[in-house]
Amino acid sequence: MIRKIRKIQLKNINNNLLDLDSLSKKQIENILSSAKNMEDIFYNKSKNTLSIPNKTIAGLFFEPSTRTRISFEHASNLLGIKYIDLSLNDSSIKKGESLLNTALTLQAMKVDGLVLRHPHSGAPYSLLGKINTPIINAGDGTHAHPCQALTDLYTAKKHFGKIQGLSILIVGDILYSRVARSNILGFSKLGAKVKICAPATLLPQSLLTSNTNGIHSKISVFTDLQEAMVNSNIVMPLRIQKERQIKGHLPSFSEYNSIYGINNKILELANSNVMVMHPGPMNEGVEIDPVVAHGEKSLIEKQVENGISVKMAILHKILT
Repeated sequence: MIRKIRKIQLKNINNNLLDLDSLSKKQIENILSSAKNMEDIFYNKSKNTLSIPNKTIAGLFFEPSTRTRISFEHASNLLGIKYIDLSLNDSSIKKGESLLNTALTLQAMKVDGLVLRHPHSGAPYSLLGKINTPIINAGDGTHAHPCQALTDLYTAKKHFGKIQGLSILIVGDILYSRVARSNILGFSKLGAKVKICAPATLLPQSLLTSNTNGIHSKISVFTDLQEAMVNSNIVMPLRIQKERQIKGHLPSFSEYNSIYGINNKILELANSNVMVMHPGPMNEGVEIDPVVAHGEKSLIEKQVENGISVKMAILHKILT
């Protein structure tokens, strides 16, 4: 499915936000600059000269979400946008209505944009050419999560003052992580050195072969966390999902934690200015120690905080 997605002609940020592969470095930087401008509205509740009146956004979340769903609703409210949270349990989707027919129904109601999260990779792409309403991909299967990646890029740039030249280490479930895929694209496009580290069972085979090309050819792949940690400026553990153990990818959570868990001791091997990020939700005690998650080297709460300004920037780009 993901290979098929790559073959689709992707549309411009002004119409849709599907993944970061459709955005140039300049377009990504423009969104980050816009997010900076949105901060004054978010933090100071200043007079909003960037409001978008008479616009409506509908949230279609086919998977559970706290951060992304609520941050889009909050960002919409700050910009004067009417946000409709479609309750799937109370909608015709429960009766078997397709994603396309649901989207067409909302389009007929003159909704100005859709925020879509779906368990199937490629779901937002399946609507291209069939609806005219702009689509914001809030996560599709194991494919992409551009909104989270833009938030992570913004958080890194805000803390370090730059992204160019930073060493970014992503640890954990690379194989199934849509966040990892989008962050690899985003950080690489903006000039960071990207490293990934995981058990071999949680690494995509495409990254283990010597014939990779493009951005993926620049990624450093590790199975040894101590080796990967050296010189890292940002360490980003990913949530380990319970079904990975059931499917045989992991022997146990305790063993994973002992080898790949991020704690203060392992962070001593990284750069002295190292900071920890996590896209959430966290399994504390599995991929990350609670002391690290809530400690002085953590940017995790800042990621959530910065997500509001980034969502505001995304909405402004899509709807104006």
